[in-house]
Amino acid sequence: MFSNRCTVFLLNNARYMSTAKPTVGFIGLGNMGAHQAANLIKKGHNLMVFDLSKDNVNKLKEKGASVASSPAELAKNCDVIVTMLPASKHVKGVYCGENGILSTVKPGTLLLDSSTIDPETAREVSKIASEHKATMLDCPVSGGTGGAEAGTLTFMVGGSESDFNKAKPYLECMGKNIVHCGGVGTGQVAKVCNNLVLGISMVGVSEAMNLGVKLGMDPKKLAGIFNTSSARCWSSELYNPCPGVLENSPASRGYTGGFGSALMNKDLGLAVDSAKSIGEPLPLGNSAHQVYTLLVAKGEGNKDFSVVYDFLNKRSDN
Repeated sequence: MFSNRCTVFLLNNARYMSTAKPTVGFIGLGNMGAHQAANLIKKGHNLMVFDLSKDNVNKLKEKGASVASSPAELAKNCDVIVTMLPASKHVKGVYCGENGILSTVKPGTLLLDSSTIDPETAREVSKIASEHKATMLDCPVSGGTGGAEAGTLTFMVGGSESDFNKAKPYLECMGKNIVHCGGVGTGQVAKVCNNLVLGISMVGVSEAMNLGVKLGMDPKKLAGIFNTSSARCWSSELYNPCPGVLENSPASRGYTGGFGSALMNKDLGLAVDSAKSIGEPLPLGNSAHQVYTLLVAKGEGNKDFSVVYDFLNKRSDN
């Protein structure tokens, strides 16, 4: 009788262990990462978080996350780790620095970096991770803070197909479109090119909206014409930079709560540097980069990147 009961217990325990979700770690709880982490909790994952901001950490703790004191402590306790960090130097520091992820990472850990960095850094850190018997994929995102909150982000993923398939269930907790771009680094290539178009188009829409308004056109009517004509694009239709055109756009709330101009400037810089590395001319990209470099120098770096409309508007008044 005891033997039968023991067998039933072991079978039930094995069944529980096979269905239990692994612990997921998340590092980088900024405007994007906080929403991504919250969506992992909503999907039932056990989540451990780390961020330099105590306020950001406490907000996730209130949602049910446990807290690590360092990336190294988080890596000791997690089977999957997602990172969302500002730039290449932060990714290198969090992964390879003292008390970094790779100082304690467990063999077989899946590392998903959704930061936007240069492709070469992504490949370099992935190679170092493989030396620690961990697998790192570059998984940058598009969709903004709204997409992060709604869980509708697009993930552009670089890595082998088998590793992509392992990562996809976790990425689907945070996004709607999960795209395999190719080998390690190609996710970053796709993101850099996407944001190159985005930065150029935002400058173009802002310039045209500014001109039309100065010439006496109602901005809502002008945007409506753009959005039903050949000027239609995301920067006009869903993220129009002119205040009052779209009720929920950053432009209508003082250019707050969106994708910072300093980050757009960084991404355009990645595109410009990548183009230089292969001798590829980038005339429009360089021009957009110069506009955002000037904008950031004027103290607008923390405002949403659509503030370029306001910047151009004020400059044309001088």
